[in-house]
Amino acid sequence: MSRLVLVLGDQLSDGLSALREADRASDVVVMAEVMAEATYVAHHPKKIALILAAMRKFARHLEAEGWQVCYTRLDDPANAGSIPGELLRRAEETRATAVIATEPGEWRLIRALEELPLTLHLLEDDRFLASHGDFESWARGRKALRMEYFYREMRRRTGLLMAGDAPLGGQWNFDHDNRKPAPDAVTTRPLHFAPDAVVNEVLDLVETRFGASFGRLRPFALATDRAQARQALAHFLRHALPHFGDYQDAMLDGHRTLYHAVISPYLNIGLLDPLEVCRAAEAEHASGAAPINAVEGFIRQILGWREYVRGIYFLEGEGYTARNHLNHQRPLPDLYWGAGTDMRCVSKAVQQTEEDAYAHHIQRLMVTGNFALLAGVDPAEVHDWYLRVYLDAFEWVEAPNVIGMSQFADGGIIASKPYVSSGNYIDRMSDHCRHCAYRVKDKTGPKACPFNLLYWDFLIRHRARFEGNPRMAQMYRTWDRMDDSRRATVLQDAAAFLGRMDRGARV
Repeated sequence: MSRLVLVLGDQLSDGLSALREADRASDVVVMAEVMAEATYVAHHPKKIALILAAMRKFARHLEAEGWQVCYTRLDDPANAGSIPGELLRRAEETRATAVIATEPGEWRLIRALEELPLTLHLLEDDRFLASHGDFESWARGRKALRMEYFYREMRRRTGLLMAGDAPLGGQWNFDHDNRKPAPDAVTTRPLHFAPDAVVNEVLDLVETRFGASFGRLRPFALATDRAQARQALAHFLRHALPHFGDYQDAMLDGHRTLYHAVISPYLNIGLLDPLEVCRAAEAEHASGAAPINAVEGFIRQILGWREYVRGIYFLEGEGYTARNHLNHQRPLPDLYWGAGTDMRCVSKAVQQTEEDAYAHHIQRLMVTGNFALLAGVDPAEVHDWYLRVYLDAFEWVEAPNVIGMSQFADGGIIASKPYVSSGNYIDRMSDHCRHCAYRVKDKTGPKACPFNLLYWDFLIRHRARFEGNPRMAQMYRTWDRMDDSRRATVLQDAAAFLGRMDRGARV
């Protein structure tokens, strides 16, 4: 008797454990475009289109490889509307009683599969380089789960950028070389792909079904199959990687991607393999085409950070997304949904997010994330927003980045201190401030940068919690040296700003 082989929209890899376990001659692959997955949060239309187009192409690829594929389109009248519903429908059609599945990247869907009245063979997703057991073993007994030490272990295990037992170049990371401010000009952009017939059909469907969702669907220029994703990677390696390290934290008004790869969506839906990407970057350094600081910084994003946050997500369990260590309760401001704001850095990041479903890590962490943390926004609402709006957002990667790294809502599991900063950081790393209605050099008054005001407001609200943190003590000493009238003015101005924002006024 045949078994059903589930392939989800972020599992579009030939080496998927469920496919390796299955029998091509007798088992039936089930793939389904379902409203439950498209609407559990109101995803950006570009994200929905990327996944549906890539699914359709991957299904066609599997059929060419000799698999029997039962594929359900979103507009199929017989569509059951959910992954469990489609599995039950296909089980009835084929008389299958068992399902082979690779573990999904969200607890929500794992639990839904476990409740099926079918025999479930749930396999670990070994497309990642650290298994659950690997991460648990590394974490066991540690007082702090810092990514840097996990990353070093992954370097030793894979041999990437290693010279025997020592790190290539004599040090584990080159962060000090990777914080240059924005350049005057950027000489490359990510590779774009013209929509083909499959993509255009999906775009029409998404426009009809999800046209009212936040986000612009067109123009659409993303890779939607493995061949295109590999072209995108090759383009990055040749044209952008040599400068990636220097400018990975920079931001520019007139250039949205700088020297970033913009391949995280392709990694996260399975079109690219993380080890293949890391080895390709390593080869660029070995050939002399890219400097060590650029290659190490890029590999650390994948081998270190990507693997680490997945480990945290599964280690911490299902309640992780509900954590609110700082008890922040403010609703997410309307400016995150495109309402006008005079804060140019925020406006640019949100506009880019709306149009591209993309923003690089500093825009997410130090602009939109920093502002939400300083303003005391409920981390559950921040989490929901990031999960909705970004192409690469799946809960296993998004939740630790937002709940832990960005909002400090996990109480310090990921970050040793909150990632908060005044406007000075944004001014140093971008050209946003020179075009802003606010003045970054003003610390108080009607034109003072809101990041300056809210920075101190945040620190004083949480003084009892953080003044003993060695990495934050100097800031409190600086505050204490200010005269009483200035301290009072800062807090009054911050309260006035938050009050205007809460009333829905333009800020």
